[in-house]
Amino acid sequence: MLGPIAELEKCLSRLPGFGRKSAVRAALSLVREPERLLRPLSAALAAAEREVRLCSRCGAFTVAGADPCATCCDASRDAGVVCVVEEPADIVSIESSGAFRGRYHCLGGKISTMHRIGPEKLRIAELADRTVKEGFSEVLLALSTDMDGDATAGYVAEVLKGTGAKVTRLAFGLPADSGIAYSDPLTLRRAVAGRMGV
Repeated sequence: MLGPIAELEKCLSRLPGFGRKSAVRAALSLVREPERLLRPLSAALAAAEREVRLCSRCGAFTVAGADPCATCCDASRDAGVVCVVEEPADIVSIESSGAFRGRYHCLGGKISTMHRIGPEKLRIAELADRTVKEGFSEVLLALSTDMDGDATAGYVAEVLKGTGAKVTRLAFGLPADSGIAYSDPLTLRRAVAGRMGV
């Protein structure tokens, strides 16, 4: 494959959801239709690099000149509850569900000994500071349910002791439209432990 196409394929293959074959197909489509695909994509990538920022308050995506972000400035949101997530993309997912109308705080990752990410590399101190300054009554931890996510949740809960905020976590359970036979043992244990009335 030609050098520039191979480089394009290599870059695309680093994106989530792109395997090698889909990256090759996308790269070939882009160069086959430069007017319709390649140039608009190049312009959109340049604009994203130039204008997209992280909100200095919550860590969500925002654009240059809009800091704090629109969500932080929205007076209709519940200012007493903050949802803590690992990455800005998690905020996009939660917002699309329509299930949460409070504030957000993005940690910028999770504690991971394997990846050498300690609590000092995350925005945990900023969360503790915001919890006191903004007077959050509840801190909802919407973190991964893997070992690193559990370790991060435990650490954050410990840091927030004494702030007066109640620390909660997303409910664990079976996914919608899924059967018990298809669930792993950990999910089933959490679903039984977190059972609720009907």
